Amino acid sequence: MADVTRSKRTNDAIIDVVQYSTIRLRCAPATTTGPPPRLAGRLGAKRADHLVHGAKTLIAALLTWGIVGPWSPEGRPYMAVATALLMVNASTVYQSVTKATQNVVARVAGLLLALATARLLGPTAGAVAVIAVIAVLAGPRRTADDRLQIASTAVIALAATATNPMGSLVSPALQTLTGAAVGIAVNALVLPPLYLNESDSAVRDLARSMGLLLQDMGGGLSRRQLTPKAHNWLHQARNLDKHLTRAEEQVRQADESLRWNTRCVARTRRKETNFNDTFMALRGVSMQVRGIARTLADNAHDNHADHHLGHQFLDQYAETLQLAGAAVQAFAEPGPASGSPDASPRERLRGAIDGTLAWHDTMTDMIARGTLAEPGAWHVYGSLMTDAERLLADLDRADAH
Repeated sequence: MADVTRSKRTNDAIIDVVQYSTIRLRCAPATTTGPPPRLAGRLGAKRADHLVHGAKTLIAALLTWGIVGPWSPEGRPYMAVATALLMVNASTVYQSVTKATQNVVARVAGLLLALATARLLGPTAGAVAVIAVIAVLAGPRRTADDRLQIASTAVIALAATATNPMGSLVSPALQTLTGAAVGIAVNALVLPPLYLNESDSAVRDLARSMGLLLQDMGGGLSRRQLTPKAHNWLHQARNLDKHLTRAEEQVRQADESLRWNTRCVARTRRKETNFNDTFMALRGVSMQVRGIARTLADNAHDNHADHHLGHQFLDQYAETLQLAGAAVQAFAEPGPASGSPDASPRERLRGAIDGTLAWHDTMTDMIARGTLAEPGAWHVYGSLMTDAERLLADLDRADAH
């Protein structure tokens, strides 16, 4: 009697959730932002970035020339200007500092190598051969770029080092240090680069792709299109790796751009933290989406008739996937929902979670009492239910942040 009462109460809850979820899907506000305005905004932002980038490059070059020119040999501070241009064109302030350190160390090492070989062998072909051998053999493979820079600096400075050892060593070193300092200062103080918009766009594209796939799977299951569409769903799920890789790189670059950045205030730091949290949640969701697509594809091509999913299960699972897709889409198109507060993404997500939990109780009771319509597919039910519950749990944690 208790089992019957519990089953009736659970089924009533499912009916309420399904009705509630269907109303929410119909009442969800439509997105009115079209591709042309978004594309125009991106093109405008790129043009502005190019102008800022060009202005910073010009400032760094002229400032370095003005500072180093008066005391450089023959008034030609080419090495200082080249170093400044390299530093000011670094993708982030943090990158400009680390590159400056590596560049200065490599230049000084190259000059010392040129001085040593000139003292021992003079400006001869033998000295060049020694420099080349040292550059190839010295140090681990991962420092190949630094070793090549050391070798090129040493070869260029070889002749000058032979005629004026100390002058050819001190002046290039000072030029490198000065150029690096000017480049870092300009990059850090004149609109230092931030990549929050790129990170935002990459995370939204990832969420949009997953949301559309989930809703497509839900719609296909409700229309009994499992067999013809299952392989395509699996292909799309595997292609999510490309969006994941791009989003991960953009989030990493945005996080790095905030380090030692004069434009980094508390508001932008909180915003970037949200990007990281959202990306981590979406990466977990993508694993569940891929698992669901793989299970559905395997089941669609399973030749055992008793392994096929029942219609009641497919209808319920289709509803869950559509609600989960709508929740994932909320990460791609954030903003206040129009209409009643009940139509918010948060409410739709809670409806999907509550409905899945109630559905899980019903399925467990049916299996325990031996009343499952397709008992041979119990392992498929379990796999799909586990992936759905994990997917919704990841969304719930991300939405809480």
